[in-house]
Amino acid sequence: MDHVAPSGGFQAEKQFEFRQADFDRVRRMIYRRAGISLGEHKREMVYSRLARRLRSLSQHSFSTYLDSLEHADSAPEWEEFVNALTTNLTAFFRESHHFPILADFVRTRQAPISVWCCAASTGEEPYSIAITLHESLGARASQATVLATDIDTQVLQKAERAVYTADRVDKMSPARLQRFFLKGRGQNAGMVRVRPEVADLVSFAPLNLLAPSWDVRGPFDVIFCRNVMIYFDKPTQAAILARFAPLLKPGGLLFAGHSENFTYISQSFRLRGQTVYECVSH
Repeated sequence: MDHVAPSGGFQAEKQFEFRQADFDRVRRMIYRRAGISLGEHKREMVYSRLARRLRSLSQHSFSTYLDSLEHADSAPEWEEFVNALTTNLTAFFRESHHFPILADFVRTRQAPISVWCCAASTGEEPYSIAITLHESLGARASQATVLATDIDTQVLQKAERAVYTADRVDKMSPARLQRFFLKGRGQNAGMVRVRPEVADLVSFAPLNLLAPSWDVRGPFDVIFCRNVMIYFDKPTQAAILARFAPLLKPGGLLFAGHSENFTYISQSFRLRGQTVYECVSH
């Protein structure tokens, strides 16, 4: 789950007034709700994303919109608010060095193998994991499971469809593409679908890592939490890592993003390879 802001400054005129107080309020609200720390440089992104919500709801000001959220803690609009401020940057086999490590690791583990991908986005990462399980485990892959969660409910709906434009897989080898994807024809030309034997390994569910409880059933052999923690402050990172540890089997692995370092945050994990950590708290 990467959160990225477009570059560029403010336009000369805007449909809605967006005061510093409004921006500061949004930052506090998204931090409380999702643990995301928005920097000052994200102001333009916040305006652009939430202005769409104001227009959709026929609201006339940010203060009125934010008031309506804060006065109704369980309002459905909270989901739209969070979705609007989380942009999901993902790809099949992104940070590709992790997948041979995963393949070698799961061959040494006893069935059934279980993996939790906690930032599933539009599905490319959990399906990459499922493909790796098929390639490394062969017939044993049918006993494996991949739980794929994300805070953004809209991307999960796309992920469950398992259908992608062909350009999303154009860097994949022809052999892997033929083995694990179906090519669209007719009105589906230019699209590919993940084959059922891969998709069947993956189950999707919404989950907020900041929620007081997680509806997940461990323990897992592997947790993928890549390019998520960089948007949390250090205390939040430490709290999440403390909750990960008991959900991993002895010797289980945690895969992090390329710019994330947990060495100085938690004593429950030791660095095993390039942004790959082994759980040592058991």
